[in-house]
Amino acid sequence: MKVLVVGGGGREHAILTKLSQSKRVDRLYAAPGNGGISKIAQCLPISATDIDGVIEAVREHDIDLVFVAPDDPLMMGMVDRLNAVGIRTFGPRQNAALIEGSKVFAKELMKKYGIPTAAYEVFDDYHKALAYIKEQNSYPTVIKAEGLALGKGVIIAHNEDEASRALSSIMCDRIFGDAGCRVVIEEFLVGTEVSVLAFTDGKTIVPMVSAQDHKRVFDNDKGPNTGGMGAFSPSRVYTQRIADYCMEHIYLPTIRAMAAEGRPFRGVLYFGLIVTDRGVYVIEYNARFGDPETQVVLPRLKTDLLDIIEAIEKEDLASINIEWEDGAAVCVVAASGGYPQQYEKGYEITGLDEIEKARNIMVYHAGTTLQDGKILTSGGRVLGVTAVSDTLDDAVFAAYRAIEKINFKNMHYRKDIGIKK
Repeated sequence: MKVLVVGGGGREHAILTKLSQSKRVDRLYAAPGNGGISKIAQCLPISATDIDGVIEAVREHDIDLVFVAPDDPLMMGMVDRLNAVGIRTFGPRQNAALIEGSKVFAKELMKKYGIPTAAYEVFDDYHKALAYIKEQNSYPTVIKAEGLALGKGVIIAHNEDEASRALSSIMCDRIFGDAGCRVVIEEFLVGTEVSVLAFTDGKTIVPMVSAQDHKRVFDNDKGPNTGGMGAFSPSRVYTQRIADYCMEHIYLPTIRAMAAEGRPFRGVLYFGLIVTDRGVYVIEYNARFGDPETQVVLPRLKTDLLDIIEAIEKEDLASINIEWEDGAAVCVVAASGGYPQQYEKGYEITGLDEIEKARNIMVYHAGTTLQDGKILTSGGRVLGVTAVSDTLDDAVFAAYRAIEKINFKNMHYRKDIGIKK
């Protein structure tokens, strides 16, 4: 088979790496891909949101299957458009991707079907939102832009001044564009966040191994939110008892709710959870593989990813036994200095050849480009250095030994990935 993966980040590099291990995959393509992806796939100069360009590429290269990985093209209806012209596509349709594309829809779905989530209110007027926050006078409080914001649309305000500035930035200055037309103001829950991705064909749901993400840019969860500075798998707090509870009260109810709403979800559904003293709650849904969680989850997958995709296509996921490697994985993100604010691009990356020879180390490229035989930085998050080992502590040690050998100007990474309980 010839498979095209839409996207060009670390998540897509991890997906393509796993697909490259399938004996049934003859050739891989990426749109647009990146410097690292170019080593295992043919990178096509097509934006991830260029639906017409993807359709044209499929016909030109006689591609058998398109895997739509990022959120934007899913919400634009890329799966619907490709299906409409007879192209096999993996990913949820537009009406199902709304579970990520609209935080209001997601919250109202959970409320309607009794899925545990934080208390909330929705506002489309800045002054009313600010008045509500002043009236509640409860901090910290969580302020979320309604739509897609590259994983950065959540601000935790610790006082009235921070809340006012956050609301003004989102709703008035539109720092997240139209995603800030409405906001969700949410109860702040205290606990440990856990990411659980799941394969689903709309009827059956099979959770993957658990993971935890580190969103803040600096050590000890300081600084602004990013798309993710690293991740580890498995979570230290996600026990079998919690997994059983989530299956009964969160995972299955979500799939059934989407089906009942006429929005059957087929693909990968991401559950952003928080484990508190009061129980487990859903913080958010994503309609696709999470980033950087994918970089620690997929390396542990033993089952052929293409087999899983085809079982979901046939709505026959229950027939396949999905197996995982024991042990653990840790991903540390090397970012450009200044990320997630202003940063410079175009710096040469050195040290990659040495660490890519190690059997237990994978370097997933997120923001890189290949020019004249050299790998250069081209984004905020540049690389995800992943180590797989028997224990979480050993994986942490191996990941940091590896990333120390990489260098580019103004390179920044957290020193505490995988350490927090």
